[in-house]
Amino acid sequence: MDIKNNILETIGKTPLIKLNHVCYEVPAMVLAKVESFNPGNSIKDRVGLKMIEDAEKAGLLKPGGTVIECTSGNTGLGIALACVIKGYKCIFTISDKQSKEKRDILKALGAEVVICPNDVEPEDPKSYYSVAEQLSKEIPNSFWCNQYDNLSNSQAHYESTGPEIWAQTHGKITHLIAPTGTGGTICGTARFLKEQNPDIKVWGIDSYGSVFKKYKETGIFDKNEIYPYLLEGVGEDILPENVNFDLIDHFEKVTDKDAAIMARRLAKEEGLFQGYSTGAAVQGLIQMKDQLTEDDIVVVIMHDHGSRYTGKIYNDDWMRDRGFLEYEMKVKDIINKKANEIFISVDIHQNLKDILKVMKESDISQLPVLKNGLMVGSVIESKVLEHILSNPSRDVYVGEIMDQPFVEVSMDLPVKELNKYISKNMTAVTALDNSGKRHIITQYDIIQAL
Repeated sequence: MDIKNNILETIGKTPLIKLNHVCYEVPAMVLAKVESFNPGNSIKDRVGLKMIEDAEKAGLLKPGGTVIECTSGNTGLGIALACVIKGYKCIFTISDKQSKEKRDILKALGAEVVICPNDVEPEDPKSYYSVAEQLSKEIPNSFWCNQYDNLSNSQAHYESTGPEIWAQTHGKITHLIAPTGTGGTICGTARFLKEQNPDIKVWGIDSYGSVFKKYKETGIFDKNEIYPYLLEGVGEDILPENVNFDLIDHFEKVTDKDAAIMARRLAKEEGLFQGYSTGAAVQGLIQMKDQLTEDDIVVVIMHDHGSRYTGKIYNDDWMRDRGFLEYEMKVKDIINKKANEIFISVDIHQNLKDILKVMKESDISQLPVLKNGLMVGSVIESKVLEHILSNPSRDVYVGEIMDQPFVEVSMDLPVKELNKYISKNMTAVTALDNSGKRHIITQYDIIQAL
């Protein structure tokens, strides 16, 4: 029987999947190394297990011990899985910019999570680096993984990710692209691949607000480059030991907005529900498309799963609040903004003088006309007034002068499409909400809402 002894034996051997739509402008074949197939849904499962096993071999981690790590979430999850199986306690320090989903997942696996401020220097006692280091000094029989400087990080990818990609592409890979944070993924994988073929190009994806690109190009660690950004797992304000700049041929910076939009495109166009850094990696590739040919085979490493970001990049309100998503007003939004949501109508048998009185009292200039509760027509103020003045001594009923009924539209219809229905001759539309309540939307309502 093909049985795994525990969840750790399912780590690795993730698939390569061809991208068919979002990279249509890229002349090369683009293959995604989809690491969300790991049991913890990220590439960091490889690292978490490797660091713990190497610590055990070195005698740094003993039975009953506590594992401590500063993490953006994914490495912590990989470590937590290993701790569950091996029987260790674990404590994670995590910055307050990381998603709530990541924190909750860590807690679900029995970890203790310590939230630290993101907008402080790495040397600050409150930073998640410093807090992790301090905890390791205070807690007996504890081991601080320190994925940034622990070379077991990059070694994990040298031993697994690199060989997998080489075998899966039959050695035909020409370019490797990966988000760069701790540096373990890109440098461990690159070291193996360049040993097989030194001509393979390695492109690292960096964030605006990170020091990597300038340091690679100038050798200068410029603190003026550092400022807060939203991307998770991409870029750093330090130079981790795992980043070997000699192995990375180029760094490409990607904006928070472009990365978020590309991640959403991957879900909708490729069916790949991936994380924030994946959006950055694919966007960076597209920015460098002119450096590729149809003979190239590009592998993009996709670090983690979109479920980590449902409260962020996959949340329309979060995206709109940051200006990442153009706000598209809909009919239901106009209705929600109306001061008076009462649906006022008149019966087909009412006379025009009564209707004019209703219009004046309600301060409205158009009304739907009903017969037995069904909309059968519409009437506007100017037409009512015209017929009253023309026939001052006779009662005229609305059924004699009414126009076509207002068009009924969907509550989710974008406002920009209302011009198909509202015109000089059709001054309003109606909509029916989920509760069965009818609403009227006029040109005035649209102007007020906008």
